[in-house]
Amino acid sequence: MTFAESFLQGFSTVHNSIGYKKGYNFILWFIFAGALLGFTLARFSFLNFDVFESDSVPGQWYFTRMGRDKVGLLLHLAAVLPCGILVIFQFIPIIRHKWILFHRINGYIIFILLLISHAGALMIMEHSFGGGVDIQSAVITLVIACTVSFCLALYNIRCKQLEQHRAWMLRTMFYMGCIITIRICLIISASILGALPNLRHDVWSCDQVRFTFLNGASDALTASEKLAKLFPQCTAPNSTNIMVPVPASLNLSNPASAGAAFNLSFGTAIWISFMLHALGVEIYLRLTPKEAERLRQISYERQLAAGFKNPGSAGLVVEKLGDADPWKGPV
Repeated sequence: MTFAESFLQGFSTVHNSIGYKKGYNFILWFIFAGALLGFTLARFSFLNFDVFESDSVPGQWYFTRMGRDKVGLLLHLAAVLPCGILVIFQFIPIIRHKWILFHRINGYIIFILLLISHAGALMIMEHSFGGGVDIQSAVITLVIACTVSFCLALYNIRCKQLEQHRAWMLRTMFYMGCIITIRICLIISASILGALPNLRHDVWSCDQVRFTFLNGASDALTASEKLAKLFPQCTAPNSTNIMVPVPASLNLSNPASAGAAFNLSFGTAIWISFMLHALGVEIYLRLTPKEAERLRQISYERQLAAGFKNPGSAGLVVEKLGDADPWKGPV
């Protein structure tokens, strides 16, 4: 047996052992689940606010160190991180087939955690990365998209409409997963922003600028001198509420400018990432019509046995809303 044959045989054994009949589905699950697992595990340390303070974007800790933002951040992280791990098990076929009770209970736990994490996200969005209108609108859009998709998935599984449950759960998870792509787009966007010939500027209060320069500085004297040189108006008495323009660039050697670059780039990063994930999941669903049809046949059998009217189409199917021809079950 050649190496290629041995590899293919081993690969087939692995993906069949967890219920994947097609290798490409296992590869996709391995890539996306692996990325989600790695990202989630790396973020668990953020539950320790000392770690979050040292690793967060410059200027962000000014808001999240106290009050509603601190509570919202803890609520969001404490809910979304376990959610990111539990959701991986929902897409393992052998669990869905052999441990259906675990699959159901795990699904409801994920839904509750998702709602809690959304509440936390809405609490912190006002100051998250500057809290601009673009950022707040993106957060609200993501919250609505994830919640509505999950609710539609639950509705369809209650109606035993399996192919629609699959489609809406995939949409939910893809929307949630855009948080990983956001980080990639954020770094790229912030780097481009600093390379533009004319620097963009964010607007910060002097209190936030001073805090960003001095909080945790290894040499407070040097940091104070740099602050006085770059933002002299912030060294004047009673300058706490004075607003100053902060150049946005990762190339300038001061923390406020780096924070401003990330603030101005975050809204763009969210919208681009959400668009990519929303488009990607729809492409995947269009490329797997045979799987959808297979699940609809199973839906027909289960709905018929349960006494549903119009078996095969009891859930939220396209012919109920659009002009598609009625689906015909087995003759």
